[in-house]
Amino acid sequence: MLQNYFKIAWRNLTAQRSYTLLNILGLSVGMAGGLLLFLFIRYHLSTDRHHTQFDRIFRVVTDMHLDDGSVEYYPEAPLPMAQTLRTQYPQIEQAAFLILNRELLVSFQKPGQPVPTRFQEHTGTGLAEPELFDILDYQWLRGNSKTALREPNSAVISESWARKYFGEADPIGQTLNLNHTVNIKITGLLADPPRTTDVDVHLFISMATLKEMDPEFDLTSWWQLNSNYRLFCTLKDPELVTQMEAAMPALSKKQFGKDARFIQFHFQPLQNVHFDVRRIATGATAIRPSLLWALGLVGVFMVLTACINFINLATAQALRRSKEVGIRKTLGSTRAQLVRQFLLETALIVLTASGMALLIAGLSLPVFNQWVNISLSLRPDGPTLGFITLLMGVVILLAGGYPAAVLSRFSPWAALKGKLTTRSGSGYTVRQSLLIMQFVICQALIIGSLVVATQVRYIQNADVGFRKDNVVVVNLPTSQKASRELLKNELLQYPEIKSVSASHRPPSALIMNGGSFKLGDKAEWEPFPIRERLADADYLKTYGLQLVAGRNLSESDTIREYLINEALMRKMNIRDPQQVLGRKMQYYLSPVALPIVGVVKDFHLRSLRDEIAPCFIASYFTMFERVGVRISGPNPVQTVQRIRKVWEKIYPDAVFEYEFLDDQLAQFYETENLIFRLVNTFAGIAILICGLGLYGLVSLVVVQRTKEIGVRKVLGASVASIVALLSKDFLKLVVIGLVIASPIAGYAMNQWLQEFAYKISIEWWMFALAGGLAVLVALATVSYQSIRAALVNPVKSLRTE
Repeated sequence: MLQNYFKIAWRNLTAQRSYTLLNILGLSVGMAGGLLLFLFIRYHLSTDRHHTQFDRIFRVVTDMHLDDGSVEYYPEAPLPMAQTLRTQYPQIEQAAFLILNRELLVSFQKPGQPVPTRFQEHTGTGLAEPELFDILDYQWLRGNSKTALREPNSAVISESWARKYFGEADPIGQTLNLNHTVNIKITGLLADPPRTTDVDVHLFISMATLKEMDPEFDLTSWWQLNSNYRLFCTLKDPELVTQMEAAMPALSKKQFGKDARFIQFHFQPLQNVHFDVRRIATGATAIRPSLLWALGLVGVFMVLTACINFINLATAQALRRSKEVGIRKTLGSTRAQLVRQFLLETALIVLTASGMALLIAGLSLPVFNQWVNISLSLRPDGPTLGFITLLMGVVILLAGGYPAAVLSRFSPWAALKGKLTTRSGSGYTVRQSLLIMQFVICQALIIGSLVVATQVRYIQNADVGFRKDNVVVVNLPTSQKASRELLKNELLQYPEIKSVSASHRPPSALIMNGGSFKLGDKAEWEPFPIRERLADADYLKTYGLQLVAGRNLSESDTIREYLINEALMRKMNIRDPQQVLGRKMQYYLSPVALPIVGVVKDFHLRSLRDEIAPCFIASYFTMFERVGVRISGPNPVQTVQRIRKVWEKIYPDAVFEYEFLDDQLAQFYETENLIFRLVNTFAGIAILICGLGLYGLVSLVVVQRTKEIGVRKVLGASVASIVALLSKDFLKLVVIGLVIASPIAGYAMNQWLQEFAYKISIEWWMFALAGGLAVLVALATVSYQSIRAALVNPVKSLRTE
């Protein structure tokens, strides 16, 4: 019997090749899109879940509660807090401190090599307490996790970095130099951490080495916070987190006294760390859980759209198979047997579509990985195979279940007498409803794509308050900052170099430094923080910042005067810039109040998600880490090579690295660009699937109405009237779909735009354009088949009946 089912299924599928091909193509594209989104969502949901104590691991974070009622969220905690948790709280099983991504110039002297090999590391390094390996799981290949980081000047390295530094030589016992000041010895070798981790460290240096690297570092200060600090701990029972939260106010009171009301510590479960965009790690792409759920819905909608195609095509061609059903029932076939037959045909189509979906997903994965900036792979592991199996089963039931039920319940008498029509009964209404659902999904995605594209374009073209083009940003070696004036003078010898400025950071940066301040002779500090931009006197000229009142800074190695921005004036309820000139301000880095000498026009300190914060500009030589070089001329590559030549002449023992400022700023919007690419791609896929289904459905409708078209032509109907006749029903469904999709998409995109302090407004033309595109696709698809049918000789059309 089963062999007979397969034989009949194969004959039916090969007899209707175009129908079969359209179904396979639609299902394969939809399933491939769903599979890619599954891999992306699974990657983010599995972040750091490889740790065996995952449910008991917490990160200690800090909330700053300001007097103006606002709260600032930080991922860090004070360094001495780790020891306090280990020794004073019995609920804590283990606690460890980690300082991430300290910029290091790593040098290795190979035997017989006159010049050491140097590597400038910006990420992947960490100063760690040895207890960290009792909390987070790493695969140890060599060394002892208990002792490898106990001593100063010891380090543990990953396999890939060991090959990078030492080649195939044994890394254990090798010596690396850090920043030309400290030598460290490799005492352990780790397997590379999994890709799904936020603690992506390849070189762990013992925390005991920190004092030698930075003699002025205060290891006992509770006031010292940095965005690269991390404090992890394990609780003996995750339920004890409530007790620890309750104990934190007393700890803050003990350490900060009357200022404890500003500082609150919290224990954040490790499972929430990856999605906490308020405390997102520097330079990381922010992934909100809502984005994953939204992408999951997009994947469901794509598969659902492909299934709708299948259902519509299967039910529309039911009339062709009605006599087959009538004969089978007359000869004794039961309804269950007919359902199995039709489900088997669906299963063969889905199986073929699944193979094509795997091929499409595999070929698309390199491009997709480049878009999402992670490394996904299509491995035949348990979750992936389970998802594919589940997807196939769901598609078979969704796509095949309803058509099988419709076909199997045909009355044999009505089927053999030809009394069935495709425009009667509930089947026609169901097809209309499913088509409307398709159009809703497609048009909602088109509207979303238009809103995201418009917001991204607005971001790219927005006035950030300074000139971001033609500025090359070069890092200053940490141990040789005193040579900056020599570097500036040498660079300015070239006519294509217009200005050079040394600073801590460019005007817009991923990291926001700042602190407490007060104006005039006030006894109390202001209830909100001020952001800092520490730079020399050429900062305004190099970056194109505009002075609206007063004068520029004078050259100085320390803070002697301030420029402030307009946002600070507004915060202090000062309208006239002249009123603030000459007033004194004290910042926590300076022991005395110093004069405000100028006001600069507002500029964005970070991305357009954030409002422009109160800020000052002042000179502070010891904090300078970068040099901005404004260039001109037709050949920027040649100019960069000249900068390199001068830089390597002055800093022969360092590694030259540069980046254009506009490329740096583009990192602010990695998430938005990711959403833009994903929404555009999957909107295009949904339109393709919808178009394929509409094409097949119109083809069947035209075949079924061949006699009607012939009669109308004989009676004098024009080609245009026949096209209008066949198109109007479909165009009505498009309009209904737009009416339903518009409020849904409008609400969803308005919620997304709330993440931005500076954003576009959702306008009527976005909905009109989405509807116009859908009408255009539908009209083009329907018109092609309609015109072909209308041009056929009516005599031939009537003979086919």
